[in-house]
Amino acid sequence: MPDNVLQIDPRDNVLVALSPLTPGVTVHYGSSSCVVTENIPAKQKLALVDLKPGDVVIMYGMVVGEATQPIARGGLLSTRNIRHRAGGYSAERHPVSFELPDASAWTSRTFMGYHRADGQVGTRNYWLVLPLVFCENRNVDRMREALEEELGYGSSHNSYRPLVRQMISQQSKTSNGNSHEASSRTDRIFPNVDGIRFLTHQGGCGGTRQDAQALCGLLAGYIHHPNVAGATVLSLGCQNAQSSMLMDELRARDPKLTKPVLFFDQQRSGRETVLMTGALEQTFAGLVEANRVTRAPAPLSALTVGLKCGGSDGFSGISANPALGYISDLLGELGGKSILSEFPELHGVEQELINRCASDQLAQRFYDLMQAYSARAKAVHSGFEMNPSPGNIEDGLITDAIKSAGAARKGGIAPVRDVLDFPQYAKTPGLTLLCTPGNDVECVTAQAGAGANLVLFTTGLGTPTGNPVAPVMKISTNSQLAERMADIIDFNAGGIVTGETTISKCAGQLLDLCIDVASGNRLTKAEEFGQNDFIPWKRGVSL
Repeated sequence: MPDNVLQIDPRDNVLVALSPLTPGVTVHYGSSSCVVTENIPAKQKLALVDLKPGDVVIMYGMVVGEATQPIARGGLLSTRNIRHRAGGYSAERHPVSFELPDASAWTSRTFMGYHRADGQVGTRNYWLVLPLVFCENRNVDRMREALEEELGYGSSHNSYRPLVRQMISQQSKTSNGNSHEASSRTDRIFPNVDGIRFLTHQGGCGGTRQDAQALCGLLAGYIHHPNVAGATVLSLGCQNAQSSMLMDELRARDPKLTKPVLFFDQQRSGRETVLMTGALEQTFAGLVEANRVTRAPAPLSALTVGLKCGGSDGFSGISANPALGYISDLLGELGGKSILSEFPELHGVEQELINRCASDQLAQRFYDLMQAYSARAKAVHSGFEMNPSPGNIEDGLITDAIKSAGAARKGGIAPVRDVLDFPQYAKTPGLTLLCTPGNDVECVTAQAGAGANLVLFTTGLGTPTGNPVAPVMKISTNSQLAERMADIIDFNAGGIVTGETTISKCAGQLLDLCIDVASGNRLTKAEEFGQNDFIPWKRGVSL
């Protein structure tokens, strides 16, 4: 890779500055050169040709913008002189093929996972406690306070802790023939259970029936998730999101209902103490059973990886994102699954993805989802072009099409094997496109609900986002971020920018780390911080 500039595609009429450039400097790309005419900060773009108003900007070999003012060759592109513009697209495929990476070196590799009765394999072993409606959030929090400290997962205090302490004492007598003082205990009572995850939300009633259905679909995806052993569900009783709706959604994902799901209805229970005592006692019994499961070897085909970027910068599309794309292609070759989402950040690359769809039906489905999403945004006087944040723009992503062209590289070059709408569950090996917002937490929440048992999250500016059930690994696009925010970054892909490593070598090192994390040998930084973000998408206009 050049020392100071990069032409990503030979068709591009712009260069990316890999380091700050000053006027008068001559930069070289391929067999050509260009004299810089003004200060160009690192990550920003300089023109390779004279651009007049209306001329298109080409990057990644596609249209990413339009000049609004004259830009001299060697000049800086900014929001002052270009605006968003993207190429058109149709549902008609023009099939393409690429040479996929050789996955033979990974065919015999395994990770240590939790094998579920339905054939899925988890990278963690959690029990879920969740409400069907926001009215039960307090009771979920009370269960959290009662269980986490006593079972060795956290620190808290409330009036239900003595009940849990009593159950622990009884369990100890059953298991060991003697009791001990639980209040002085620091070890986990259930060493094979990685934690209890308590999900709260603001939905379940008061919105549309479609909101309730989508919420139940998402919660069913979390219960069905391979990292989950079972669930406790609290219901008020009169809300839109009924237990029957949740069970219908769960049957659609797991027809045999292979996991224990414990329901507790407050209006039927009467007093809160009746509800809480029953929920705690049966949850404790569920944890006893969940603790019997241990890790065993599993092939890499059992991995489902979410592909996400957030706090992106001008290096995202040339370092960390293509490294994820390489891993996505490898997993597809091995029979694993990967999920590419963030539909507002695929605006401008629609035709490329349509051409990669494995069938006309998938192409039409992706086209329809993109059109419908775009129409919803326009209906409220917004649009995909408003997706880039101030931080994105400052660090080189000055149009949505530039951001999208780089974001799409997380999906590699392999065929698109499935296209899903939120909150559907990923079941097809290979690359799946899942309709979600670009919003970090809403997207990761949806990817986990679609079955991602590991999420790879690239960032150029830094973000702490995590998830309650899926480990979220942060990959920095540049080495400066990895050093500055070392407490949240799991892996540094910045060496690709400096030429210290290659995309394929970096991807191989990252996949080794994925195996280590999936096996439970290493926690992600988000897990260490207890960053368990959960925000269900209500299908409104979220970019």
